[in-house]
Amino acid sequence: MNKIRKGDKVVILSGKDKGRNGEVIKVNPEENTAIVRGINMVKRHQRQTQTQEAGIISKEAPLHISKLAIADPKDGKPTRVGFRIEEGGKKVRVAKRSGDLIDG
Repeated sequence: MNKIRKGDKVVILSGKDKGRNGEVIKVNPEENTAIVRGINMVKRHQRQTQTQEAGIISKEAPLHISKLAIADPKDGKPTRVGFRIEEGGKKVRVAKRSGDLIDG
């Protein structure tokens, strides 16, 4: 069970986008990286294909998971993630800062 998942709201802890918020689009657990919408934008040269024209496009580059922290559901500030077993045996993620559930 991973601490950061697709769809999570995260805060960037270091780098050029430090302090900004975004939503995780994709997580790559093998490389410990995640792609966050609108964060760590890089320019890439695109060759022309049948569906896409040539030019310089901006796209998100992967960030290491250690540079991300889950945004607390209460106040949006970075928080660590804990786990709790609910009645019924369901394992859920909990924000250490406020104690709120991260995934409902």
